[in-house]
Amino acid sequence: MTPHTIIDCGWGRLLMGQTFASQRELVEALIAETPQQRDVALYAHDPHVLVALAPQQLFLDPSHTFRLTLSDAAAWPDHRPGPGWQVRAARPDDEGAINRILTARQMVPVREGFLAQAVTQPALLILVAEETDSGNVLGVVTGVDHVAACDDPDGGSSLWSLAVDPQCVHPGIGPALVSDLVSRFVQRGLHHLDLSVMHDNAQAIELYEKMGFQRVPIFCVKNRNPINELLYVGADSDEGLNIYAKLIVKEARRRGIHAEVLDAEYDYFRLSLGGRSITCRESLSDLTSAVAMSRCDDKRVTRRVLAQGGVNTPAQLTVSCPAELKAFLQRHPRVVVKPARGEQGRGISVDVQGLDAVTAAIEAARKHCDDVIVEELVAGQDLRIVVIDHQVVAAATRQPACVVGDGESDLRTLIERHSRRRQAATHGESRIPLDEETERCVRLAGHTLDSILPARTVLSVRKTANLHTGGTIHDVTAQLHPHLREVAEKASRLLDIPVVGLDFMVPRVEGDTHWVIEANERPGLANHEPQPTVQAFVDLLFPQTKAVPA
Repeated sequence: MTPHTIIDCGWGRLLMGQTFASQRELVEALIAETPQQRDVALYAHDPHVLVALAPQQLFLDPSHTFRLTLSDAAAWPDHRPGPGWQVRAARPDDEGAINRILTARQMVPVREGFLAQAVTQPALLILVAEETDSGNVLGVVTGVDHVAACDDPDGGSSLWSLAVDPQCVHPGIGPALVSDLVSRFVQRGLHHLDLSVMHDNAQAIELYEKMGFQRVPIFCVKNRNPINELLYVGADSDEGLNIYAKLIVKEARRRGIHAEVLDAEYDYFRLSLGGRSITCRESLSDLTSAVAMSRCDDKRVTRRVLAQGGVNTPAQLTVSCPAELKAFLQRHPRVVVKPARGEQGRGISVDVQGLDAVTAAIEAARKHCDDVIVEELVAGQDLRIVVIDHQVVAAATRQPACVVGDGESDLRTLIERHSRRRQAATHGESRIPLDEETERCVRLAGHTLDSILPARTVLSVRKTANLHTGGTIHDVTAQLHPHLREVAEKASRLLDIPVVGLDFMVPRVEGDTHWVIEANERPGLANHEPQPTVQAFVDLLFPQTKAVPA
C-alpha cells in the first residue's frame, strides 16, 4: 500500500492507519490537525494502544463501524431517486449549499474552495441530491475509494458526511445517496463499503442495517478538540431538555459558564458566571420583564403597541358580538382566526371564508383561549425575524407543511411519513397533526385524506407555517431589505424586549412592504442555522464572554 496515506475530505483529514509504519508516526500525523477541522484515524492497528501514546490529545470515538459487502448490493431494495429529484456528482458551485446542509445538521462544513479541488481527486467521490425543477441541493454524501487512495489490497471504500436538508419534503434522499454511491463503487470493482455512525444514533443504525450493513470491529481515533468535546468529556446534565434549551446550555458551557438544569420537563435552566446568575426557559430569560412578556403574550396588546408606534399591522377584531363580526367580514372576506393568547400555532385557522366557516373556526380557537381574534388575511411570505439586544440576528421564511405525491400513496400516508421525517429532523419538535385543521386544508385543495396525490404534485396540508405543525424554515438573512430590518429593530424597542421573534407577512423579502402579525417572546433559536442566534443570546446574557473579533 501507499505509505502514510492521508486523504483531505474538506471537513478534516482521513488517516488510513494501516498505511503507517509505526503507531508513533500515526500519532504525530493525527495531532497535526488544523483548527476548525475534524481529523479521523481509521484502520489503526491496536487503536487502544494508539490512544495510550497520547492520552491527553487523543480519544477513542464512541461510534460503531458498519460494513456492506458490495457483492451483496444487487440484492438491495430499490433506492432510486423519487419524482422531482436526482442524484449527481457534486460541482464546485454546490459548496455553499452543501455547507448549509452540513451546518444545519451540526456537522463540520468543508473549507472554502475545497469542492474545486475535490472534483479532481480520484479517491474522492462527492454526490448530491438535487431538486430537478429548482436546482436546490437536498442532500450530500462523500465516498472515499481506498484503492485509489492507497492501493488497498482489500478493495475497500468508505462513506462519510451523509446529510439531508432538515427542511426537505422529498422522502428517501439518504438511502438514494447511499445506493448511488454503492453503485459507482461496484462499477469500480471495489469489495466493501465502511461507514462510522454514533453509537446512540438509533435511527441511522436501523437504516443501515435494513440496507444490509453489518457491524465490524473497527474503531476511529480522533483529537480532543472543541468540535469533539462532547464525545470525550461525557454527557452533560441536560438530559430531558428540548433542542432549543440544549443548544443554549451547550454554548454556555463551551464558554465556561456554569449551567444548572432546574426543570428539564419545562426547559428551565440557570446560567452562572462570577457573581451573575440568570434563569432561562429556552430563549426567555430574567432579562425579559413581565411587562414585555405580557405585551407579546396577548396578540391584541402586541398589535396595539406596534400600531401606536407606527408599525404596519393587519386589521383585527376581538370577537364579541355577531353584528361586529359580520361587518368585519364584509370589509375583509378572507380572515385568520386565532386565540388571543397561545403559541406554536395551536388553534389557528388561516384563510377562512364565510360566516359559518369563521364561526366554526372561532369555536375551535376557544378550546385554547376564551378570547378569540379575527384578523384580516394579508397575502405574502411568512417571515420570521429574530432580534436580540435590539439588533436583527436572523431572518427566515417559513413555509407551511406540504407533501409530495408519488402516485401510489394516499394523503394520510404521505402526511404520516413526512411527519415522521420532520420529527426526526427537529428532535421531535415538528410534526404534522392529523386534526380538523389539516382535514380542512386538504378539503380546500379539493382532496380528502384518502385521495391519491399524483406523482410530483406538491400539496400544502396546513395554512400556518409554524414549525411545530410541520412547517419548514429557510434562511434569508442576507436578502432581507434594510427597511424590514429597521422595522424589526423598532418593534423590539416598542415592546421593550431584549429577545423576540417577530412574524411578518411580506410580498417579497427583498422589498419594503410588510405587515407585522405577532411577536414571540421565546423564539426558537435552533431553527436559524447558519446564523449565530445562540451565540448572540449568550453574548446578551454574559457580554464579558463575547468573542473578540480577530
